[in-house]
Amino acid sequence: MDNRPSRHRLVRIRSSRCEPPGQRRLPRREIGGARVRIGLLTEGGYPYVSGEAGLWCDRLVRGLEQHEFDVHALSHSERQEDEGWVPLPPQVVRVRTAPLWDAADDCRRGGSKGPVGRVMRSDRWAYGRRARRRFAECYGELAAALCTTAPQDPSDASTEASAVEADRFASALYGLAELARDEDGLAGALRSETAVRALERACRAPGAPRPAREARVPELLTVAARLERALRPLSLDWYDADGLGAVDLCHAASGGTAALPGLLARYFHGVPLLVTEYGVRLRTHYLTDPGAPPAIRSLLAAFHGRLAAETYRCAAVVTPGNAHTRRWQERCGADRAKLRTVPPGMDATPFAEAGESPECADPHTLVWVGRVEPAKDLVSLLHAFAEIRKEEPAARLRIVGAPLGPEGAAYLTHCKALAAQLFPDEAAGPHAVGDNPVSFEETGGPELPSRADAYASGAVVVLSSVVEGFPAGLVEAMFCGRATVSTDVGAVVEAIGGTGLVVPPRNPRALAEACVALLRDPERRERLGAAARARALELFTVEQNVAAFHGIYLEILSRTPVRRVVLDEAGEPLPFAVPAEARVTGRWTGPADRVVARSGPGWATDAPVRAAAAAPTAEGVR
Repeated sequence: MDNRPSRHRLVRIRSSRCEPPGQRRLPRREIGGARVRIGLLTEGGYPYVSGEAGLWCDRLVRGLEQHEFDVHALSHSERQEDEGWVPLPPQVVRVRTAPLWDAADDCRRGGSKGPVGRVMRSDRWAYGRRARRRFAECYGELAAALCTTAPQDPSDASTEASAVEADRFASALYGLAELARDEDGLAGALRSETAVRALERACRAPGAPRPAREARVPELLTVAARLERALRPLSLDWYDADGLGAVDLCHAASGGTAALPGLLARYFHGVPLLVTEYGVRLRTHYLTDPGAPPAIRSLLAAFHGRLAAETYRCAAVVTPGNAHTRRWQERCGADRAKLRTVPPGMDATPFAEAGESPECADPHTLVWVGRVEPAKDLVSLLHAFAEIRKEEPAARLRIVGAPLGPEGAAYLTHCKALAAQLFPDEAAGPHAVGDNPVSFEETGGPELPSRADAYASGAVVVLSSVVEGFPAGLVEAMFCGRATVSTDVGAVVEAIGGTGLVVPPRNPRALAEACVALLRDPERRERLGAAARARALELFTVEQNVAAFHGIYLEILSRTPVRRVVLDEAGEPLPFAVPAEARVTGRWTGPADRVVARSGPGWATDAPVRAAAAAPTAEGVR
């Protein structure tokens, strides 16, 4: 039996409930009052082997073994699906996947052609007249909301106007979701001529921003295609009572498209939504594809901004990974009362040996570890090292990392040529072989088997980036007990606190002065390294991350009305049978009652809701 996601329906995107070859079917257990069933929503990540941020999700799922997880994953390519899944723990009771790619996307990535491209590009949408009119109205409202210029003044009238436009976008989005459920999907409609004409009318309407007014037909076609991809979760079959309607909580591992199924589960079934972001998707959109025409960038930025605002509005709790992400979320409309900063959990075990023996480091060596790309600004680092060599002739620089894509490979070649120009091979005599003080290496070889060995080889770890989110590599260096010199970008200052030196980005002279100061002062290096390791072990471990999310899950559920109707032996409903504290594991919880129905989002219980923190302590509470 083929266990790959079914993609051969013309309109409705069918998801997979089976495992790839080599994986056994995980048994599904019924949910009693003492266990929480979590719908984990991912995009291009867990449970795929090559998924982004999949390691964080895997640690979270394995750490919360007292709960159950339904994983709903959107894949980025056919190659990603063919590579399979990571081994899943027993608490993952079901996995459903759906493609978020088409044949053209996969061909650009070097993959093979798949049937999704033919399905998603079909314009044969067999709607009736009423359904066509509903789609034209909803999509027209959505396009009009994207072409409305946001007010610049902070007056009450402007705030009210912004709220009206936000409601307009939300009404159009949920209207399309209802139409997709009634008509078995929207794949053909979202790329139809009706959609393109609706975008054109919105761009030509009075008050539209200038980039939108200047949009041409090819640009409108591109925007329609990208909106179809972003709205593809509307056509999934995940929103029935046995799907996301059966979970107690939806946890989106990122914003944007990954959070859209959680919004629909909340809209159709009243399921609370938790959104975790370690990098804001709207910021990522601004930084990618800088060469796109202004019309495309303007319309897509408006869409992602509106979707982010709606996600933050509907989420019960939003958990940014750092203050840098938190500021972006607040700027996009997130309520401060909903924000809980939870740093990403990292495994400190591989770096324990290096952290406990800092004396093994070479006192004259600087180390840079990461992915080679222009944003890391290795050019400034090389110019800074030229200044360092003037003050410390014995200093050496090890650049450890692999290039990221073709652009990274070209950048690595440029950096090697610059290093050869700045530091000619030095030889002790006329017949000796020269040695360059800058080396370009990768982990996995006999000299540097792991990243921990790379950090341990130097006395000072350097970060020279001009763009950075959460500096995971910097935290790894802190686990190793190394003093650090970093540029002030992203969440760097928040991560290191006062345990390292921070300099302005794109300033080689300041970077060189900080490195020289640490190379000349071994006692200061040791003091900063020890403080950095203590800070990392206190704030950035897996255990801290898992404990934080466990508490957030219980907090959300303690404030959520029970959405189940429990019957007694005579078949009569028991409105007080499932109080909020019954979700917490403990001895006072009785045997699981039989769940017979789930009501809609408007149903509420008369049972008093008490905070989980106020409940008495019992065995099993974590």
